[in-house]
Amino acid sequence: MQRVKLDRIDRRILADLQADGRMTNVELARRSGISAPPCLRRVRALEEAGYVRGYHADIDPAALGYNVTIFAHVGLSSQAESDLKAFEDLANTWPEVRECHMLAGEMDFLLKIVAHDWDDYQRFLTTRLTAAPNISHVKSALAIRSAKVQPGVPIELDAPGDFDPIAEDE
Repeated sequence: MQRVKLDRIDRRILADLQADGRMTNVELARRSGISAPPCLRRVRALEEAGYVRGYHADIDPAALGYNVTIFAHVGLSSQAESDLKAFEDLANTWPEVRECHMLAGEMDFLLKIVAHDWDDYQRFLTTRLTAAPNISHVKSALAIRSAKVQPGVPIELDAPGDFDPIAEDE
């Protein structure tokens, strides 16, 4: 995976794709101020360089019956790298765990978990999470509502000129 240097057009492409991954290449090119063939080359270069990791639909959890979101702080008994990796691997097998972040500080991991209801989460907590190897403690926080959910990162369209453009083929 080779990193490319970003220019204003590349950042515009990334911002537009992050806002709407289903945008057509023609529309993306129009917004970026270039024609479609070089736009597609730039998108492919950004994908190959790892800037674009994938394209996903934004699904409403409640529409599928996932009415609660819980953030669980998980402490492990051992923080040896093999134990941290083993917990990450296990968390990746649990479909209700939507995010798993290793933390610095008092807790080892923060999990974002979706469940149909509080009882559903309690079953997950007692039969899988706290029953997992190396778990010392779990603190759960039920999300009441979400005021902002914005995936991705801020992209400055007019960043300082220290970026070299991807070679333009126009």
